Amino acid sequence: MSIGVVSPAEVHQRLQEGEKLALIDVRTPGEHGSVNTPSARLVPLDIFKCEDIFNRCGGADAPIALMCKSGMRARRAAEMLMSAGASNVMVVDGGMDGWSRAGLPVIRGKSSIGVDRQVRIVAGGMALAGGLLAVLVNPAFAWLSAFVGAGLVMAGLTDFCPMAIFIAKMPWNRSKDPNACFRG
Repeated sequence: MSIGVVSPAEVHQRLQEGEKLALIDVRTPGEHGSVNTPSARLVPLDIFKCEDIFNRCGGADAPIALMCKSGMRARRAAEMLMSAGASNVMVVDGGMDGWSRAGLPVIRGKSSIGVDRQVRIVAGGMALAGGLLAVLVNPAFAWLSAFVGAGLVMAGLTDFCPMAIFIAKMPWNRSKDPNACFRG
């Protein structure tokens, strides 16, 4: 069974018509707080539990639309749900970026730096530090840059980034409101 893809406009229309469609945002609380849809429930991927989703949404057969920034994390959440027995899971095409481009209603809050940009900042800083330390202190520090480069290649090939998972768990990416997340 393949993961369905649904346009932001179709999700919005179905919600406006009163359909029992659960729209779940799997971004970090910081990303969600900077811009979100009025009807999406926040369940960050790092606390995403299929049984909680099924309990809150009406079971494994309930229609569930998942979104993140661009679609990658939502696809990962959809794969988790389908492996757990979900039969009606969709990924919102283009994620929050696609929703905004479609001109659909959004709630804007305090701006934050997304996890993908944070990964680029940290990885770039580590690679730069490794290069500078290799030139100025000891050539062995070149391995730091090589390690970061290898990690980025692995993340690109597998779509799995341990650095992004680690960064998403940092305090500045967590919600200060204990009720902000949809929990089971």
